[in-house]
Amino acid sequence: MDPRSKEYRDEFFLHYMIAALWSSTDVVNGEDVELDTFEIEDIHPDTKEKMRTDCDRFIDANFADLAEANSLYVKRDGYGPAALAGHDFWLTRCGHGTGFWDRNLDEVGDRLHKACGHGTAFPNVDLYIGDDGKIHQ
Repeated sequence: MDPRSKEYRDEFFLHYMIAALWSSTDVVNGEDVELDTFEIEDIHPDTKEKMRTDCDRFIDANFADLAEANSLYVKRDGYGPAALAGHDFWLTRCGHGTGFWDRNLDEVGDRLHKACGHGTAFPNVDLYIGDDGKIHQ
């Protein structure tokens, strides 16, 4: 699938948001709250817009490497390259200890890993539960 296509971008973005919720926690009243209990619809529209912008910017900046990664990603649990790349983008940029670099993507995985994270245009971001009950960034 071409990373420039709407289908690729939409799948990448969806799985970026899923990974964000799945891997994030917030502290509310002194208690850790796992954000995987929230749904995509619970992400505030402004945060979704920021996330979408970051995903599109990452795809645009790394189009050639993502296109190369398409053939290296092995479908896992029915997920294709766009879903896996969106998931890996969140995990890598947020320093979760997994992501592009350990997906058997060889040198392209290393390049994608270096394209996000500290010292890049895509540093770590944190999610939190706002007073409105929505997820914010």
